[in-house]
Amino acid sequence: MFRPLPLDQARDLPFWRRPIALLFLMALTMPIAFNGWSALLNNFVIEVANFDGADIGLLHTVREIPGFLAVGVIAVIIFVREQVLAMISLIMLGVATAVTAWFPSLGGLLFVTFFSSIGFHYYETVNQSLQLQWLPKDRAPQMLGWLVAAGSASTLVVYGLIVLTWERFDLSYDLVFMLTGGVTVALALFALFAFPQFDAPTPQTKKIILRRRYWLYYALQFMAGARRQIFIVFAGFMMVERFGFDVHELTGLYMINLLINMSVAPMLGRAVARFGERRTLIFEYAGLAIVFAAYSGIYWFGWGVVLAATLYVIDHILFALAFALKTYFQKIADPADIAPTAAVAFTINHIAAVFLPALLGLLWVVSPGAVFVLAAMMAMVSLTLSLLIPRDPEPGNETVFSRPVPAAAE
Repeated sequence: MFRPLPLDQARDLPFWRRPIALLFLMALTMPIAFNGWSALLNNFVIEVANFDGADIGLLHTVREIPGFLAVGVIAVIIFVREQVLAMISLIMLGVATAVTAWFPSLGGLLFVTFFSSIGFHYYETVNQSLQLQWLPKDRAPQMLGWLVAAGSASTLVVYGLIVLTWERFDLSYDLVFMLTGGVTVALALFALFAFPQFDAPTPQTKKIILRRRYWLYYALQFMAGARRQIFIVFAGFMMVERFGFDVHELTGLYMINLLINMSVAPMLGRAVARFGERRTLIFEYAGLAIVFAAYSGIYWFGWGVVLAATLYVIDHILFALAFALKTYFQKIADPADIAPTAAVAFTINHIAAVFLPALLGLLWVVSPGAVFVLAAMMAMVSLTLSLLIPRDPEPGNETVFSRPVPAAAE
């Protein structure tokens, strides 16, 4: 069962035991715990733990520390296969989600959130690595789009059940946290024992790698991490704090996003394949700059809840294009660099995440609109960087400044 199986031999397996089936199962499993937790978090911390903007900022800062330390994955995969580490990480995420309601205080939530975040970020790191190792370059954008759609479908089921049952059956936070976390643990255990251990053709380098020719990818990852924090931490918090959204109302908004993503994500994958990473990322970042600027207008001009909800949906659609950054790296990378660079990129992505939520939480108390203006400025920086991506990225042609030299040159 745990004997390594070369990737090119996996085609002889039943379809449900092949690498692509495992990628889809993982895409379905992680959102159950993570998005069950996310759907309840803002209401739980306000109604039960009595959080304010500074507290929620601190919580998300602690949540991002394991992301900053994701480079530690490189040390772990010396002893543990990436595929096994992915399942162990999912189990950690599920267990931590299940017990969240047992810690209804700032200190308790900081502890359990840190533990769940280790599982989430280590899973995301090796999941990205496995996707880029197992998916062929010519099909990666389309398959990544379908994986995004699968994750949206899984989340839709979770949110749908919450919306339909939360008020009708007077559910408790504890029960929902326990169910979503427990299902994730069960599915991760199944994936651990039901699938062979797949070996990609190129052995991965098991040490920290920083290459000069990847500098643009690193810069885009840094800006994506900084910008994403503002959306994750404060967009949902705004819907509860300013407009008084209830659990089922906020979850209903999430469901609209998911229904759209399920239908749009595969098309976005085809769009990346057709138009390329450069054009796709330019479109994404320009759109995000406009959306974040409009968010600030909600506070400064008193714009209403309908516009806020519309911007929230558009925001989600644009963020779905983020997999274009993955395929850009896949095209320029040495195949042996994928696992260590995924770990390094996650750390770079989370540099700002360690301090930004706490600092912006303090700014939020004074001026929520200013927080979103800062996000719009970050999106403009990302837009400028995306203009440096060549039309046909490949090893030796990583940026518009690259010279036609061999990929191995540093």
